[in-house]
Amino acid sequence: MVTEQSIVSYSLLVVEDDTMVCLAIGRMIARQFPDATVYTAENGQIGLEIFKEHSPEIVITDINMPVMDGIEMAGKIKSIKVDTKFIVLTGYSDKNYLERFSEIGFDDYIVKPVELRKLFAAIEKCRAEITL
Repeated sequence: MVTEQSIVSYSLLVVEDDTMVCLAIGRMIARQFPDATVYTAENGQIGLEIFKEHSPEIVITDINMPVMDGIEMAGKIKSIKVDTKFIVLTGYSDKNYLERFSEIGFDDYIVKPVELRKLFAAIEKCRAEITL
């Protein structure tokens, strides 16, 4: 009988059009979760390309972005891998977008500015569900 659960490596994708915010969040996640591989993208189109290449288990995305928004990207990702976990970053003015996003399905949402403890808790929750 196995008494310890083995650590499962996993990956995350951060999609945020503010490059400095995207890189900062990516670095903080990598520091907090050293067993995770972290990818970053500055819009939904690049995020979708990275997803197709690396198939991360968790996607953290902004909604409003140029080229392809987070809702369109999430719909395309869910059509590729339906069990992908989504954490949505949203501004207070994004309530309508959040309702549209809920039709696709997301696991958690965090209102900007992002509080790292809330983001880390959301990642931890998704990670626990992945390893079950």
